[in-house]
Amino acid sequence: MPDPGLSPLQSSLPGAAASFTARVLADAAAHGIAVPPGLAEARPVPTEPGPEAPDGAPAGLREGAGLSTGAASGLPSGLPTGTPAGAGAVAAPVVVAPSRPDPGWAPRGPSGLGTAGLSLVRRAEPPALPAEPTAPEGALIIPGLYWHPIPEPDPVRVEEVSLRIKSWALDEIQLYPEDWEGDFDGFRVGPYMVACHPDAPTIEHLMVAARLMVAENAVDDCYCEDLGGSPIGLGGRLLLAHTALDPLHSTAEYQPVWAESLHADAPRRSYRSAMEYFVGLATPSQADRFRHDMARLHMGYLAEAAWDETNHVPEVWEYLAMRQFNNFRPCPTITDTVGGYELPADLHAQPAMQRVLALAGNASTIVNDLYSYTKELASPGRHMNLPVVLADRESLSEKDAYLKAVEVHNDLMRDFEAASAELAAACPVPSVLRFLKGVAVWVDGNHYWHQTNTYRYSLPDFW
Repeated sequence: MPDPGLSPLQSSLPGAAASFTARVLADAAAHGIAVPPGLAEARPVPTEPGPEAPDGAPAGLREGAGLSTGAASGLPSGLPTGTPAGAGAVAAPVVVAPSRPDPGWAPRGPSGLGTAGLSLVRRAEPPALPAEPTAPEGALIIPGLYWHPIPEPDPVRVEEVSLRIKSWALDEIQLYPEDWEGDFDGFRVGPYMVACHPDAPTIEHLMVAARLMVAENAVDDCYCEDLGGSPIGLGGRLLLAHTALDPLHSTAEYQPVWAESLHADAPRRSYRSAMEYFVGLATPSQADRFRHDMARLHMGYLAEAAWDETNHVPEVWEYLAMRQFNNFRPCPTITDTVGGYELPADLHAQPAMQRVLALAGNASTIVNDLYSYTKELASPGRHMNLPVVLADRESLSEKDAYLKAVEVHNDLMRDFEAASAELAAACPVPSVLRFLKGVAVWVDGNHYWHQTNTYRYSLPDFW
């Protein structure tokens, strides 16, 4: 699949959409994906000029021939902005070719989102996993886990994001008391965000993602988990916090009381402030998309809390259903906002794109189950994660349950990459290709953060 690279933030996608129309509709119909006619331009978010993103994007939508909005990509160069859909010549077929030699560890067909071994025909049996890729020095290694290495995050950006996010947490919203400072530093927000969003045009774009990540973690810790969390009364707390993301529209008598309530505790303060910054850079469509995914997240919190209150251990499929909602999905769904462009709402809403996002969130969340396994077992109370549920419901030993959870993750990753490749082939619009690449990079950056965060995580002694 062609690699769109970091297309100019002010590029004209209407011309590209016009030339792609006939090909997109034909390919989409062949794959059973309904793509509306007259595809809109990926609307850029105004930004200041930023540094070029680092080379070496990870696997997934990570390798392939370059694609630009010019003659080299087969797009007619003379189409003016606003050319009606269907006008002009049809784009020449896009040739898929690897831009670098096979690194050796990439599995065959499909091996990421569009490498030389791409095949849209699902195999009866998945390919055998390759040898482990090289991990950063001192990183945690889960044998058999399918993952892709990434370049080290830009240290200048890491330091700047780390300084700014701590200043925001302490000075702007008073997020945590002094004795929580070590845990905040140990979360390593700077490396996390820079690893997940290497194409962010400015530091402020990275900060939008960083504030939302810290706010979501504060709500999880203070409402649901170890730092004062409880399943009792969780629904009420989450609903009030959600109004910091999706504002209340009430009467003149009660509106001021609600506005004051947003300063009542750290989770609501963090949600309110992070959302204000996000809305400043996002389009209305992007903001509403994020609110929707946060509602999904909160519903997942409530399902887990309900099982906790009734001492219910779900079936494995039930647990995976809960984890599709209680997961990282709100993070990759904003990859275009952080990248300084917009995936049009009609393309984001396509079932095929929603499947890609769901699988990305599911795989990334099982990564969290695996790396946080020993941390959760050492915490007070009973924590539910995939190895625990597998051990209980399938009568497995702790080791066998953990190893099967690794297999579940690997299956989700293969399905994510196959679904991304299918969508990219069916709808090769630059905004779609860039968004898919951004989601793949986010998945790999999320794994990098877990693998290298030895302050928070350790691994069980199963090997």
